[in-house]
Amino acid sequence: MSILRMTHIGICVTDLDRSVRFYRDLLGFKWRSELRIQGEPTETLLRLRDVDLHAVYLERDGTRIELLHYVSPGAVGDGEPRPMNGRGLTHLSLRIDDFAATVSALRAAGVRILDETLLDFTAFASGAVFVCDPDGTLIELVQAPGDPEVPPGA
Repeated sequence: MSILRMTHIGICVTDLDRSVRFYRDLLGFKWRSELRIQGEPTETLLRLRDVDLHAVYLERDGTRIELLHYVSPGAVGDGEPRPMNGRGLTHLSLRIDDFAATVSALRAAGVRILDETLLDFTAFASGAVFVCDPDGTLIELVQAPGDPEVPPGA
């Protein structure tokens, strides 16, 4: 077996333009490409019927996300954030350098801040909070001292 590389993380969205603006304008992802596909063989791969899909690829710090907008058959779910102990992908995490300013700017932009998750340790120049993308995908924002390249617990 030979895995060559990770390609992307897919995120289903209900309004592609709104989600592109969120990830690009507020979180600093850069536009890479887009793809429009319908029918087979995509229907077989995705296990969906009547597929009309518009995907946009954005990238930040070497991580590529694929925003998937299903014109047909449409997105499912209620848009509420999944619980952290739900199976599968739980969240994206971004390192930030000014906790108060970042949270304030996102709040002013209308981003849903999960205030009940807010940890603000100003004296230690650190903090964390979860915010939601326009469709409820959880995004963890973390400010911590030290080298941002070192993974937690290392």
